[in-house]
Amino acid sequence: MSLVELRLRAATTAPIACKICDGPSALYGVTDLNRPCDIGLKAPALSGIPIYYRRCAACGFLFTDAFDDWEISEFKAHIYNDEYLAYDPEYETKRPSNNATWVTKIWSAHKANVRLLDYGGGNDLLCTTLRANGFKEAITYDPMVPEHALQPTGKFNLITCFETLEHLPDPIEGIGKIVEFVDDPGAVLYSTLIQPDDFNQKGMSWWYVGPRNGHISIFTKEALAAAWGKYGFRTASFNDNLHLAFRTLPESWRMQVK
Repeated sequence: MSLVELRLRAATTAPIACKICDGPSALYGVTDLNRPCDIGLKAPALSGIPIYYRRCAACGFLFTDAFDDWEISEFKAHIYNDEYLAYDPEYETKRPSNNATWVTKIWSAHKANVRLLDYGGGNDLLCTTLRANGFKEAITYDPMVPEHALQPTGKFNLITCFETLEHLPDPIEGIGKIVEFVDDPGAVLYSTLIQPDDFNQKGMSWWYVGPRNGHISIFTKEALAAAWGKYGFRTASFNDNLHLAFRTLPESWRMQVK
């Protein structure tokens, strides 16, 4: 299929506004539509369809606007289809199990009082595990998964959102949808890998850049702070992959973040 048939937006050589801070974002690099993240598996055949990425000169955000005209149905048809698990084998079991361990470790003392929403939670394994471990309320919401696409009601004092932000074609709009569910006090525990210190040397060869996996928004720490800051949220990090966003943290929560 061609760019036109897939309704992919063609790249222009002129800089465009950063999707987060409006800074000038020139063309940065290009990769094939079929390039997955480097997960140690054999890469699929090249599609011959180029996906151009841009990088903001102000906040360092790396993104593509190639998919900006797509509807959810097109993402489901061409990215999150029956072949997706081949390029994200940790999606079904390993990742949600590990994340449940993390959440239990940090919030087990508060599990009787936490109202938790797993945003973009896929198959509900994380919440199933948390409920089995005594969490009073843990609900999965994922617009891409029919079984969990019903939007929940009310506010939640803990939102978990693992490996989701890098998939957002419009990160400000996407974060805004998450923020709608956050109680105050409350927080969002989320994961997305920020660009490494040597990203200027790695560039498009960095393993986390992969349109076949849906990785189309690659953040820096500055970009994350600017994105959440638009909604009055502060950000903190446990490490380069696991982060916290909040307006006000409950007084009873004690954790080591930077």
